[in-house]
Amino acid sequence: MMNGFDPSTVETLDPALRKLITRRANILGPSYRLFYEKPLHLVRGEGVWMFDPQGKRYLDVYNNVPAVGHCHPRVVSAIAEQASKLNTHTRYLHELILDYAEQLVATFPPELSNVMFTCTGSETNDLALRVARNATGGTGVIVTETAYHGITTAVAEISPSLGDFVSIGRDVRTIPAPATLHGSEVDVAARFAANVRAAADDLRRHGVQVAALVVDTVFSSDGVYTDPAGFLRPALDAIHEAGGLFIADEVQAGFGRVGETMWGFQRHGILPDLVVLGKPMGAGMPIAGLIAKEEVLLDFAAKARYFNTFGGNPVSCAAGLAVLNVIQDEQLMENADKVGRYMKEGLTSLATRYERIGEVRGAGLFIGVDLVTDRDTHNPDVNLATRIVNGLCDRGILIGASGPRGHVLKVRPPLPFSREHADIFLNALDDTLDEQLHASR
Repeated sequence: MMNGFDPSTVETLDPALRKLITRRANILGPSYRLFYEKPLHLVRGEGVWMFDPQGKRYLDVYNNVPAVGHCHPRVVSAIAEQASKLNTHTRYLHELILDYAEQLVATFPPELSNVMFTCTGSETNDLALRVARNATGGTGVIVTETAYHGITTAVAEISPSLGDFVSIGRDVRTIPAPATLHGSEVDVAARFAANVRAAADDLRRHGVQVAALVVDTVFSSDGVYTDPAGFLRPALDAIHEAGGLFIADEVQAGFGRVGETMWGFQRHGILPDLVVLGKPMGAGMPIAGLIAKEEVLLDFAAKARYFNTFGGNPVSCAAGLAVLNVIQDEQLMENADKVGRYMKEGLTSLATRYERIGEVRGAGLFIGVDLVTDRDTHNPDVNLATRIVNGLCDRGILIGASGPRGHVLKVRPPLPFSREHADIFLNALDDTLDEQLHASR
């Protein structure tokens, strides 16, 4: 795991932390992982800050789940109020579920008119594949080379980022992320669409009909690729020509994070057939959903029963509605655009002083900082990325890493992030880069 804790170093930690980690390992088993060389014990969150038991605060520049900030009072109040009244499933009538569904769908183009509720993004991507395969009669799926779309059996098979020991499905083809070729004038849109066509052709040669192209619209796991806006249009045309559907995975890009638009696909001026929503939807409550064109769902609904005991329950819908209202009332999409541009400018300025920053990419409050050994070869510098992430943690700043080798700093704070918070982060990154690069000389 990128930036993962190495359990063999547990004896170097202080006794209290060592005891907690040992207890966790004993009861949760070996599959669970922890972030950072020295794992964090966090007990409280407020806005863009998180706190450990000693009261040390950490600026959260990483977590997209609490999109409106940790423990937003309106979200907490909505959850508590509905939990004190009723929590049940969608086979009973309930106004709140419909209120939320109507307000949520209203943020999409009118063609995307139906929502099916689930509990997680993984579950939603699984459902999207079922719907797409039913609608097209195909089974083939095209994804990018370091994609992540979830952890169910079906979705793990289209998530190459899970590693070599998680097998890619036989009817799955991977294509390169839409990266610019450094120093090249090659058209990103044309190249990405050509790769989609080539993958579809290869599936057909093996007797497999294409069902879908599944795209995380900020390409988070691939290393963050958002520009130029519009580059996904030819890819949508390519998958439709091949008889497949375009599934926009908005778990990372959605709910105003990209700043200019509510949804990542809207930056590209395209209309997906299915849209997957997840983590930020309920600020930590288990709610996710599939937004669909009605005609894509009709045959599936006629043939297959769909029921989800917890998907769309009133308490989770209360959280979802509160999140949506906060984003709109507090103009958080506009804030993501404004502060994201400010932060990207600051990172680009740092790149003029540190040649190990190969490129700064992103939109709104989702930015990738590509670290390289040198700009001529653009070789990824995994070691430096790991040192930067942990060095920032020591300074009370939390970020992550992304990309095929974990060499891209992933900057993805909650949406209320301000210019003042951005300055704290930029100054800390400047200090950490200076410290780490000086130490390596």
